Amino acid sequence: MSLDWYGAWQAVTHHPLFGAGVTLGAYQVAMAAYERTRWMFLQPVLLSMAMVIGVLLLCGLNFAEYRVSAEALTLFLGPATVALAVPLFLNLRRIRQLFWPTVLTLLVAGVLATVLGVALAWSFGAERIMLMSMAPKSVTSPIAMLVASQIGGIAALAAVFVMITGVAGAMLGPSLLRLCGVRHQAALGMALGMTAHAVGTARAMQESEECGAFAALAMSLMGVATAVLLPLALALLA
Repeated sequence: MSLDWYGAWQAVTHHPLFGAGVTLGAYQVAMAAYERTRWMFLQPVLLSMAMVIGVLLLCGLNFAEYRVSAEALTLFLGPATVALAVPLFLNLRRIRQLFWPTVLTLLVAGVLATVLGVALAWSFGAERIMLMSMAPKSVTSPIAMLVASQIGGIAALAAVFVMITGVAGAMLGPSLLRLCGVRHQAALGMALGMTAHAVGTARAMQESEECGAFAALAMSLMGVATAVLLPLALALLA
């Protein structure tokens, strides 16, 4: 009987869709917990990540096995990103009205978000490879990893900094912005999308449609600007 139970357990944990099921289930539980409490430390990405890690440890699975069984989810990353065009289209008129403030915000805040993070790490004595890994922390992981590799950083370390930045921004960003008197939905969205990328955009979607649209716009523009301008700027400085 025990052998049958063990065999069934192994069949479940090594099923090709086990990782996808665990990930989706953990996120749904985390979303329900956050919606019920609105406690910032129950931020869905952070909580679901901890839950998935716990399940993997409990089941004795390593990351390679989880990645293979969660590959189905990666197929939806592209369509999910493209779907951000929907709130952009619905708020296109509003975006046109605020076009120049948006461009100015991107230029000023984008530079500050990059420079201040690197300067803070440098002040604590971080090595150059660490600084180059941290520089693209405010854009989505694929872009950050590519840029970090181009400018002399470590792609995997850049992904870690991106994750920390996104979760911290989504947890603390809205409260800090309101504490500073920022109430404008477009400004909230720009700040969250520009500094906390995809996680911040998901958080902005919970605020309002306009906030989510400007967050998606800021995330996209910040990603393009970082991928093009950061390597160029470092090459000129060198």
